[in-house]
Amino acid sequence: MKKVTKAVIPAAGMGTRMLPATKTLPKEMLPIAGKPSIHYMIEEAAASGIEDILIITARGKTVMEDYFDYLPEMEEFLRKKGRERELEIIRETATMANVHFIRQKTPLGLGHAIWCARSFVGDAPFAVLLGDDIMSSESLPVTKQLVDVMEEKGGSVVGVKWVDSDAIGKYCSLKVSKEREKLFKVHDLIEKPRPDQIMSNYAILGRYVLTPDIFDILGRIPAGYGGEIQLTDALAVQCKERDMFALDFDGRRFDTGNPTGYLEAVLEFSLRSPDTADWLKSYIKEKSKEV
Repeated sequence: MKKVTKAVIPAAGMGTRMLPATKTLPKEMLPIAGKPSIHYMIEEAAASGIEDILIITARGKTVMEDYFDYLPEMEEFLRKKGRERELEIIRETATMANVHFIRQKTPLGLGHAIWCARSFVGDAPFAVLLGDDIMSSESLPVTKQLVDVMEEKGGSVVGVKWVDSDAIGKYCSLKVSKEREKLFKVHDLIEKPRPDQIMSNYAILGRYVLTPDIFDILGRIPAGYGGEIQLTDALAVQCKERDMFALDFDGRRFDTGNPTGYLEAVLEFSLRSPDTADWLKSYIKEKSKEV
């Protein structure tokens, strides 16, 4: 099997859960401890051995293209001022990986966004990192964990976590059987299940490594939940045609597409940053006395 060297990041959503900030600023560019959220995804992909990354965008999101490019005017200003640390930081954004862009011209769902990447991907397996989800892991990057399973097993691999019963209806539900500790074989999936449709409390949370036959399936399935082409529906077909696996990955997921998840990520990563950790700890202690 070919190595996983490409990744796709769907980032065409309008970010309505984060209005009014996302009226003019893509949600993927909202800052978390000094870096936009999409920066963390590029870092994760690069650390997982990914060389080329395609970001699926939409109208009004060209600022992401500028972010991953060089900025000669600012670089020259910083160089003249002798601010080498800042110069290194902004140049890093253009050198982490080969970042490419394509537009999803019509918002037809996550599955359609992935289908737009078919020419970029070709006939090799590829990773998918959802634009709202930042992962934090003390071991291997989450994408790398999935890549390792694919290289061992050969089929598509999805990253899953156990979700409370009152929340599973917001995600998807998987029918699985255990292969070994934290690894499962997938037999079926359903998007946003009703209570009587729940197969298990395992749900996919933002990370996939997929075999390229998923594009043929996406090209022939009908629209599903919400009148959109659902990636989950395509995976439900694929898992019946070939082996598919689910990994209960080591790490924590932050849903930065909603206000509370975004705030969680801001606090968590700010508490880890040497530039802000001490100050923030002191501030939180002082504010807690007022509660």
